Amino acid sequence: MDDSRKVRVTISRAAARYVQPDTPREEKLKAARGEAGLLPADVPVVQYFLTRDPDPEIKTEAVSGLEGLSEQLLLEICSDPSIHPRILQLLATLHGKKTAVAKIILLNPAADAQTQACLAQMAGQSPDDTGANGDQDQVAGQSALAEGEIDEIAEEEQEDDAEEEFKSNYQLAMEMGISEKIKMALTGDKEWRMLLVKDKNKMVSGSVIKNPRITEGEILTISKCQLNNDDILREICINKDWTKNYQIRKALIENSKTPLHFTLRFLGGLTNKDLGLLSKSKNVSSVISTQARRMIMNKEKEK
Repeated sequence: MDDSRKVRVTISRAAARYVQPDTPREEKLKAARGEAGLLPADVPVVQYFLTRDPDPEIKTEAVSGLEGLSEQLLLEICSDPSIHPRILQLLATLHGKKTAVAKIILLNPAADAQTQACLAQMAGQSPDDTGANGDQDQVAGQSALAEGEIDEIAEEEQEDDAEEEFKSNYQLAMEMGISEKIKMALTGDKEWRMLLVKDKNKMVSGSVIKNPRITEGEILTISKCQLNNDDILREICINKDWTKNYQIRKALIENSKTPLHFTLRFLGGLTNKDLGLLSKSKNVSSVISTQARRMIMNKEKEK
């Protein structure tokens, strides 16, 4: 059998469990809807495989989940050169009408001739030229096209169970020594970074944020995590480029692992709305909620 027809995708252990034949139906449905709590990068990969599930409802929900991906997440996913061409092609079919997404896909070396042809065909009819009803018809037609393509992919790739190969980075990491993990943390892709940032060895986890390929989106995700290595959050706090991002500062404030003096410093840059939410939140320390209330009161006095 031609190896070129095999789909080999490296996904985390947490993601792999949702695409196994014995996974409970309700768990598959949650993953198809993007409600399984997976890392952002894992969501579309799992949804892609679930579009080929024999259960019609799981398949439909997976298609809807892929259609509902935010543009910010799409840009991040579609710019990753390690994405499988089949997944990129499906995303192009579903979202190719979005100019920014189409551009980033075309720049990706993983975009094969079929994907480029798909985007070229879509570019022939500008969505700006359609009215409100035209937009609805266009989305409906796009969904039908995507589902048709999924059926074709499923027929082709489900001829042999051996054609699907899932490799767990977690299992590979278990076999690595500390030096190997550090090297992977410094040079590996997003999947490796998100795995190794949780490593118990602080030298390994701390190396992740020194990886030159790490993105602000990943830093935001890390800023929300309850990590064993507090030094990581400290490094993020002192990086002026990262803390220019409002969402990152907000995530650091809400993270109980963030050193208190950084949290208090960042409070001053929050909007009144977010300060109000923090003042009532039970998920932050009383010091933070009390300070948030004081800042709101001071702002009201100044009016």
